[in-house]
Amino acid sequence: MNKTKQVQKKSGVNYFLDGFSLIKQPGLRRFVFIPLSINLLLFSGLIYFAIGQLENVFAWLSTQLPDYLSWLNFILWPLAVLTLLVVLSFIFSSVMNWLAAPFNGLLAEKVEQQLTGKPLNTGGGIDLIKDLPRIMGREWMKLKYYLPRAIVFLLLFWIPFVGQTIAPVLWFLFSAWMMAIQYCDYPFDNHKVPFQDMKFALNQTKGSSFSFGASVTLFSMIPILNFVVMPVAICGATAMWVDKYRSAYKNDVIAPD
Repeated sequence: MNKTKQVQKKSGVNYFLDGFSLIKQPGLRRFVFIPLSINLLLFSGLIYFAIGQLENVFAWLSTQLPDYLSWLNFILWPLAVLTLLVVLSFIFSSVMNWLAAPFNGLLAEKVEQQLTGKPLNTGGGIDLIKDLPRIMGREWMKLKYYLPRAIVFLLLFWIPFVGQTIAPVLWFLFSAWMMAIQYCDYPFDNHKVPFQDMKFALNQTKGSSFSFGASVTLFSMIPILNFVVMPVAICGATAMWVDKYRSAYKNDVIAPD
């Protein structure tokens, strides 16, 4: 894949932002609604449980604090809730990628069909169920790729000076790369493109890949708004697939940035 061709010049940020328009398209709304509903229900239940545990912690803390420090509750409570929202948002988004993987692939398929006007002919619900082992296997590949690298980058935070300067930057760049892999993989996988080939394609367009992943990472840090990041990212990644990569697997061409 060493030839090039002219494609529409758009950054990864533009593709991510396009996702906000695509999720509102009439033909796509119902495919967005299913994973989004699952996301909201499970996250709401988790938040309800976590808030209950926080109340128990603060009730115990109130009995331990002297009266002249009781005002600390008014400061610590909102800080604890905000921290809880951010931490749970990151953890939950990872879990949701597993739970919603079949629906995410279906959403990517419908987005591509709407953008190209050509069906993928991947079958109906029965075929989706039959394909679950392969879909879950693909998610496992991504997890195996992610974990050892994440551990290395996290260890950098424990190194004096590096942990306060370079490590946060490297972690953000790594997170951006992983977000590009996570969401761009759905349209690639719909076409049975091997995982290694998908990484090669994204590596050939580093600018778009990193700017797209950075956009997803930044929006994922915003509580509440991160509810819609997953379908938006899938729609944006699929639009990027159509423009930059789809023809490569017909004409043996990938257009670099």
